[in-house]
Amino acid sequence: MWYAGVVLMGLAVGVLVGLMGIGGGVVLVPAMVYLLAMDQHMAQGTSLFLQLPPLGLGALLVYWRKKNVDLWAGVMCALGFLFGGYFGSKIAIQMNSRDLQGAFGIFILVAATLLWFKSRPEPGEKKSGA
Repeated sequence: MWYAGVVLMGLAVGVLVGLMGIGGGVVLVPAMVYLLAMDQHMAQGTSLFLQLPPLGLGALLVYWRKKNVDLWAGVMCALGFLFGGYFGSKIAIQMNSRDLQGAFGIFILVAATLLWFKSRPEPGEKKSGA
């Protein structure tokens, strides 16, 4: 039964990845910490592992077919992601789990706040859909 919950969690995250371009960091890591009782390091490491093949391939094929992929930008960003991920993990693995969880929470709050402010209409801008 535990595995069924993990598969459903993966399915939900997969839908969010395809729909909004988010996944492991925003949804899966907190779910693994709170629903599966993993510590922060284990959740982050597991999230990194599972994102290798399915995250990119499933959603990428749909976007590629619609010609919505900038290959050069993707390759260059992937190189930065590769090296940045390596150095970021070297820092994270040295932190205790509680501090890492707190840093993760602050990151999510800042990201949410920035997105919320960006979604507000500019002064004089008409609301759409009304």
